[in-house]
Amino acid sequence: MVFSSVSFLFYFLPAFLCLYYLLPWKNGVLLAASLLFYAWGEPRFVPLLMASALLNYVFGLAIARAGKRAMAVLTVGVGLNLAVLAYCKYANFLTEILNLVLTHPLALPGIALPLGISFFVFQGVSYLVDVYRGQVDAQKSFWNFAMYKAMFPQLIAGPIVRYQQIAGEVEHREVDAARIWRGLQQFMVGLAQKVLIANAVALPADSLFGAGPEHLSSAGAWIAVACYSIQILYDFAGYSNMAIGIGHMIGFSYPPNFDRPYSALSLTEFWRRWHISLSSWFRDYLYIPLGGNRAGALRTYLNLGLVFLLCGLWHGAAWTFIVWGAWHGGLLMVERAGLDAALRRLPRVLAQAYTLLVVMLGWVFFRAADVPTALHLLRIMFVPSDGGALPHDWHLSIAAPQWTALAIGAALALWRRPAAATTADATGAAPAPMPMPRWQQPARLALVLGAFILCSASLAAGTYNPFIYFRF
Repeated sequence: MVFSSVSFLFYFLPAFLCLYYLLPWKNGVLLAASLLFYAWGEPRFVPLLMASALLNYVFGLAIARAGKRAMAVLTVGVGLNLAVLAYCKYANFLTEILNLVLTHPLALPGIALPLGISFFVFQGVSYLVDVYRGQVDAQKSFWNFAMYKAMFPQLIAGPIVRYQQIAGEVEHREVDAARIWRGLQQFMVGLAQKVLIANAVALPADSLFGAGPEHLSSAGAWIAVACYSIQILYDFAGYSNMAIGIGHMIGFSYPPNFDRPYSALSLTEFWRRWHISLSSWFRDYLYIPLGGNRAGALRTYLNLGLVFLLCGLWHGAAWTFIVWGAWHGGLLMVERAGLDAALRRLPRVLAQAYTLLVVMLGWVFFRAADVPTALHLLRIMFVPSDGGALPHDWHLSIAAPQWTALAIGAALALWRRPAAATTADATGAAPAPMPMPRWQQPARLALVLGAFILCSASLAAGTYNPFIYFRF
């Protein structure tokens, strides 16, 4: 079940909110609803989710009580978390690599990838490390901790919510009409991003990529990458906004996850704005512990390279993701070596155009089925081509509604907020609102209702509704 589905919008979410607001056992209702939500798509992996919760709960208490042996306990706990992730997500990939050199190839394990495993494993690792660092007390109640691990708004696609960010709200939270309204607005913004923009450009993106680069003209290749670039932004940012909005409706402050990343003026800035909860996780739990930028230029470059190789692998067990991570890591090294300073001296439009170009080129690897296909598509993009003997007519893949969604999505994504404007803080709380003219509240209500009606009509009509991050 995904948020942008009829079953979630008209059945699951209303029923859950009614029970949540009416019954006194808030954490119990949230845990039960979360397990039902997860079981809707992956019932066989519910025991794995609960086993992960039990593992981290036990090791959290053990670390808090271990004294001088805390580091050893932490090492075992983190190792077990990563072992689960490695087995479920990378066993097939590693077997394929071994088979390249083995005389007698091994049989592939055929392991299915549990939904959301990358997210809830990283949650567990951050919890154990934070308990070890003394940044948060170990949770004494297993059921409260299981609720944190399983809460459905962020379970399968983030943002990656660290326990320390919501520790106080696990025990006590308040919900009033103003916060529910704020959460509803953010949820509707995310729903509109997902349904009206991401879904609209997903069909031409999938059609063009599915045709294969050998059948695409240069114009078709660029349109394919442009559509995918808009799709992945609004697919994931929309889902994150819906998750954060539901969080507000039930009293949680989830961290922000996107801040207009395509408006960035460098790749360094892009990664401060894209998938913020993931990039900050790698910074706090890998890059800084490795030494960050404190041990000289060479060590800094090595740390950056390792972090982004692992970031690529986090997204998927394939060479395309490794190349994507290496692409970003390598460019970040170049920026740190001096390009970043040069970009700051350029006119803003040129710096933004450079950043958008290198990000889009990276998306080619992220989306392509394999590295040779990605390289072929890149060649078509830069070497004029008419599509060969059997050209794909990309004009048929993108009609007026898709062009409209692409144009609106691009305009909103590329707009750079004025320098004086503030962004959400690390807790997800927005800056204090300015006094609102009396006409704005009914106007916002009309926009929310209008967006909901349009999204509902689109979903009821059975329009194309994929979700990219189920792959990860």
